[in-house]
Amino acid sequence: MTDQPTALDEVVQICQDLIAFDTSNFGDGSGPGERKAAEYVVGQFEEVGLEPVVVESDPGRASVVVRIPGQDSSRGALVVHGHLDVVPATASDWQVDPFGAEIKDGCIWGRGAVDMKDMDAMIIANVRELVRSGRKPARDLVVAMFADEEAGGRKGSHHLVANHPELFEGATEAISEVGGYSITFPDVAGKEQRAYLLQSAEKGLAWLTLRATGRAGHGSVPNPDNAVMHLAQALTRINDHPWPRQYGATVRALLDGLAQLSGRTYTDEDPEPVLELLGSTRGFVDATLQDTVNATMLDAGYKHNVIPQTATAGIDCRFLPGHEDELMATLRDLAGEHVTIETVHRDIAVEAPYDTDLVEAMKRSLLAEDPGAAVLPYCLSAGTDNKALSLLGIKGYGFTPLRLPADLDFAAMFHGVDERVPVESLLFGTRVLGRLLQDC
Repeated sequence: MTDQPTALDEVVQICQDLIAFDTSNFGDGSGPGERKAAEYVVGQFEEVGLEPVVVESDPGRASVVVRIPGQDSSRGALVVHGHLDVVPATASDWQVDPFGAEIKDGCIWGRGAVDMKDMDAMIIANVRELVRSGRKPARDLVVAMFADEEAGGRKGSHHLVANHPELFEGATEAISEVGGYSITFPDVAGKEQRAYLLQSAEKGLAWLTLRATGRAGHGSVPNPDNAVMHLAQALTRINDHPWPRQYGATVRALLDGLAQLSGRTYTDEDPEPVLELLGSTRGFVDATLQDTVNATMLDAGYKHNVIPQTATAGIDCRFLPGHEDELMATLRDLAGEHVTIETVHRDIAVEAPYDTDLVEAMKRSLLAEDPGAAVLPYCLSAGTDNKALSLLGIKGYGFTPLRLPADLDFAAMFHGVDERVPVESLLFGTRVLGRLLQDC
């Protein structure tokens, strides 16, 4: 009788296989979709005797869900989820084929290597090992591989939550992407210190259209009711507004933890001494110190000598947990009487408790593999499918455990050229996730 392969035996190949599927999401439905990757996932699960469910929101837009009974089914189930789509990649910009899944310089290269087919592979490999070995996770698992996360999840997680909530029945918590990765900085004694950032909060977003109205007319005639100028003045007021720094509980805990580990001090007015410890991942945190508003699109007029009746601008707003109403009220004041605000898309901000048994289990699983490290919470400036699951009352965390080389520009890997994940980091994460599923 031959030994059964383990998660560590399979995870690299599974990651490469997933990257090889071009699941580019252009946001307009024109991409190849996730169906072929979903069929691969189904095959991986069916091979070990599981019976996954496939849900298509539109032709080719496929998500996969499978439930695995745990040792204690009386406890709330844990959703362990990933997404199968990726942002597009321009091959000519890359050193390698972005869908070639090549191993080079100790890394797996390809679109999705960190966002997030690495975690997808860790999940699949660990589930296969669990089922083959006859062992059960600590509690029921709901494993989900969603479509469409990169475009907001309307064809993926939000579709399943709205139309198939029974798939997540009894689930209370969830883990997914953009958390559990390491940063390295000098400790109090000047020695190398690793800390893993566990994501327990996400900013919300609102994509808005500002629409200015005025009086149309000839470009040669003075016009105090010029829609273009009304819009420009509104955008200037918004841009010049001093959005205040406001440290929520999660951000405060991160800054305090960094200060304690490094021996540095900071003030609310000057957090720089601890922020600089974050290295390349600082960008993930900088934007969580305050609400942000950025103009991203402009549209007005059709001819140089015609003053248009309307002018529009698109703005991207990201707000901290609990700040949405305040931000929208401020924007309405800044926009002024000639400008209306229309919501194109919004998603909530979420913040999960950090003093839970699941958080402690995640800490234990990390520290078992890296005993000298620390684990700190942080808030993500972007969003994940955890937002959709929160509509069912499920508390979500970012936990894709990766012990990273100190010199890797990890933040640049997300949606970037030459995206890659170190093989050793992938194996580390596979071990950590395996521990967690037995201890969650």
